[in-house]
Amino acid sequence: MTSTSPSRMSKTIAVFGVGPGMGRSVARRFGREGFQVALVARNQTRLDAFTGELAADGIKAAGFAVDLADRDALPGMIEAIAARFGPVDVLEYAPSGLDLLTRAVPIRDADAASFEFPLDLLLRTPVTLIRQVLPGMLERGDGAVLFGLPVNATIPAPPFGNIGTPAPAARHYLHTLHADLAGTGVYTGLLQISGPVGDSDAGNFVLDNYDPALLPAPHNPADLADAMWDLYLKRDTFDQVVGVTVA
Repeated sequence: MTSTSPSRMSKTIAVFGVGPGMGRSVARRFGREGFQVALVARNQTRLDAFTGELAADGIKAAGFAVDLADRDALPGMIEAIAARFGPVDVLEYAPSGLDLLTRAVPIRDADAASFEFPLDLLLRTPVTLIRQVLPGMLERGDGAVLFGLPVNATIPAPPFGNIGTPAPAARHYLHTLHADLAGTGVYTGLLQISGPVGDSDAGNFVLDNYDPALLPAPHNPADLADAMWDLYLKRDTFDQVVGVTVA
């Protein structure tokens, strides 16, 4: 695995929706490559613990507590990150699946209101964030937007109808943005994940509430972080699917 960071060192990655699974591993993976790390989530206590872990590894990091559902608070949070670390070079967005799973409605029972929260979390909030950081990336001619989504962005999952339906819309938005940004130096990439993520809140919820015999083994979050790093470094494909083959 290549371990040379492109372009300058001391770039900044902002990890949105960081939790104990993939987000924490992505922060550590990019931090090992010399990135400064801004961690964004609701829980300040958790953020303090994560930044302490990164500091112990020699990684410069800080936590920024905000509810991703509060879109009015997002511009100020981006400004706070820039004041601390400089502009965001990599925006990584993979919000907690637990917030979605606990709101899941089977597709036959889903009404219009049941789509509001997943639409906010998977589409409206990331669009708001991207619009904040993209102009600076384009001006610098370098940057990346990295997403993590469940594989129902491509494969239907009827028991999770309301929370799965916005995922293809998010994927289409990202794919279209990827095409539009070709030749600008700014990259958009997507990691689609089938199955639970080890150590994550959502992964633990799935293992506690569904028959483990029917589930694939949890993904090692460090492996997913490596996959995110490879997407960023190579920039030769839009998305990668982990855990299942998509025709």
